[in-house]
Parts: sequence; structure tokens; C-alpha cells
Amino acid sequence: MDELKKIPSFNKDHNTLETGLHDSGTASGVTTWDLRFKRPNCGDFIQQAALHSIEHMLATLLRNSDRKDNIVYFGPMGCRTGFYLLTVGMDRAEVISLLKESFTAALDLTEVPGAKKEQCGNYLEHDLTGAKAECKKYLEILENA
Repeated sequence: MDELKKIPSFNKDHNTLETGLHDSGTASGVTTWDLRFKRPNCGDFIQQAALHSIEHMLATLLRNSDRKDNIVYFGPMGCRTGFYLLTVGMDRAEVISLLKESFTAALDLTEVPGAKKEQCGNYLEHDLTGAKAECKKYLEILENA
């Protein structure tokens, strides 16, 4: 087998990667945004239940927003330091505006969308309080983006 090429996210130096919103490139018209909640390899990670809840909350809010047709995907990084947002036809300013709106709305949710047994493959592992705390911290990061 030929040697595997590194994917773009593995080419970033994770020793210097900071929190924030990073453009990870565009391919086939789809832009990948790195929503970095935590500095990599520093021992502070998003707890699994909160990560799961943020995925449900933001995927739902983004896909119900005025920009829903521009959203391809929202989901967690396996390293639990953030999320990926894939968009079409949106620039950085538009993404930041949408994220601020969505994270603000997440703070007002009283339940995790789609967290019932018939809706979720791991419905017992959610943490609304923890998710809101992480969303609030990331909203502060976005204010400085």
C-alpha cells in the first residue's frame, strides 16, 4: 500500500494551536471551520456528555437558522477539544455572526434536542448544564474573534 497522505487537520501544529475559530480550508465548495474550544494537549477537554449535548444543540440550532441551507455538517472532534462546522457560501464574518446567534440561543435551551431514547443512540449520556457552560465559554472566545 502507498504511504497515506496526512489530512489537513493533521498538518497543523497542535503545540501552537489556540482556541478560536480557524478556517481549515475549502474543498469542492465546502469550507471546514475548526471551532477550537480548548488548547490541544493541555489536559483540559470537553467532557463526553457535554460534548454530546453540544453536538445535538448546535446541529439543531444551525439547521433551523436562516442559514440552514449553507450548513453541511456540525460535529465533534474526537480529541474533545472542539467541533467542526462545514459550510457552503459563507465567509468568516457570516460564520461568526451565525455562531454567536446559535451559541446565545443554546444558552436558553431547557432541554437537549433529540435526546430521547427513540431519537438518540446514546440518550443516557447528555449534560445540558455542562454543555451550556462550555457554550458560554466559547461564546466569550467568539467575542474576541
